[in-house]
Amino acid sequence: MKVAAPLSSLRRIVRWSQAVLLVIAAGLLGYCAFVLTDTWNFQRQASRAFDRQLQPAPPPGPGADPMGGLLGRLEIPRLGVSMVVAEGTDETTLRRAGGHIHGTALPGSHGNVGIAGHRDTLFRPLRNIRKNDVILLTTLAGEYRYRVITTEIVSPSDVEVLSSDGQEVLTLVTCYPFYFIGPAPDRFIVHAVRVWGTT
Repeated sequence: MKVAAPLSSLRRIVRWSQAVLLVIAAGLLGYCAFVLTDTWNFQRQASRAFDRQLQPAPPPGPGADPMGGLLGRLEIPRLGVSMVVAEGTDETTLRRAGGHIHGTALPGSHGNVGIAGHRDTLFRPLRNIRKNDVILLTTLAGEYRYRVITTEIVSPSDVEVLSSDGQEVLTLVTCYPFYFIGPAPDRFIVHAVRVWGTT
């Protein structure tokens, strides 16, 4: 009898622990499904809206924003990347799209165009990017082609990667390491320079 009571209590505790862990796992899976579905839906709808805007019309100037926060579409053909880029880097924007970093240049102007994205969704393929890869950034004002010149890993406080020397360059920013669980300690940076003509 003295042994049966503790075993019964232990079994009850194990059953409750299993139930609690199952609920937590289901909640985490549900959240992941929500994030991926929300990202996919936003990208699909925003891409359609962008394609409608690309229909022949007088092109706006580099600073115009006729799409309500959408900057354009970023593509890296070799990696199969195609995503809508929106203005801003708030959590909702980065969950759904690439985010144009406030204070950086706009495509077509001299300066550094900064675009951020989450490493666990849209920017995950950046782990395979290589020197000389082509990056296309299409806006209503035109298509801008960039060639990757280098990548680097920096600390989050190293904002010098977004500085400009007056050339037309593109900088992609995401967290690093790519498979790190939790807030990543570093940033993975892709530097690209604008090229003209075919590559």
